[in-house]
Amino acid sequence: MKIANQNNRAVLISGDQALDIEQASSGRFPADIAALFHVWQEFSEWAQSASFASAGDLRQDQFGAPSPTPLQGFGIGVNYAKHVAEAGWPVPEYPLVFPKFPTSVTGPGTTIALSGPRVDWEVEAVIVIGREAHKVSADDAWDYVAGVTIGQDFSDRDVQQRPESHPQFGLGKSFPGYSAIGPVLVTPDEFDDRNNIALGSLLNGKEVQNSSTSDLIFPVGQLIEYISGIVTLTPGDLIFTGTPSGVGTAWNPPRFLREGDVIESWITGIGQMSHTFAGPEPAHA
Repeated sequence: MKIANQNNRAVLISGDQALDIEQASSGRFPADIAALFHVWQEFSEWAQSASFASAGDLRQDQFGAPSPTPLQGFGIGVNYAKHVAEAGWPVPEYPLVFPKFPTSVTGPGTTIALSGPRVDWEVEAVIVIGREAHKVSADDAWDYVAGVTIGQDFSDRDVQQRPESHPQFGLGKSFPGYSAIGPVLVTPDEFDDRNNIALGSLLNGKEVQNSSTSDLIFPVGQLIEYISGIVTLTPGDLIFTGTPSGVGTAWNPPRFLREGDVIESWITGIGQMSHTFAGPEPAHA
């Protein structure tokens, strides 16, 4: 099952058709995709037999973030084995978890203002939570997942690394637009192997990342077990699961995003999204 946030309305997708969920369900389920996650189990059962007789055209130019207002957003650092190797860091004993503040969420196809001269790209598989989860085991974790979408954890490396003695990742990864997700949400059953999902990114048409979630140090089940063992995950929450090797800070010399650059991000079975970068926003008086 594929779901999108088209023109601020939740739609089911089949081929090039989009079925308005609220209209097709005669109001049983909401148009607001954020509200839909709170009735995800009932919606999923209904969607299995939903008729596309009243479906309209798919309009990807109208797509917004598939979970636009999460209560919580989590990022995972150094979670791909090859990324750890390229950075020269030791393999972590526990997941490195940091906040991705909800005001940083944007959808596919947007223009993002750079926050400084050292902003990096990080393609990620993003998990969207479909039901409240607290102290969930790794074996049961996927039962709490609404779906998977593409993410970019854009990162201001200067802000991320300050203060240098005690770096705090959250703010450097939470400027407006730095939690980009889309274009659609795909339920776990759509993947041949949900623990081996190919993903990558291109900078101005040139491949810079190409990997698979099979390289994750802490796979999705372990991440949900670890995070839910501390906090309560709520419907619509986002987990950015980590980025593979190929980030700009590891280049020699490093390469960071510039005004006019375009980052394309893809995941097999989901699609792709594209973001263009503008100069820094002016300070408000």
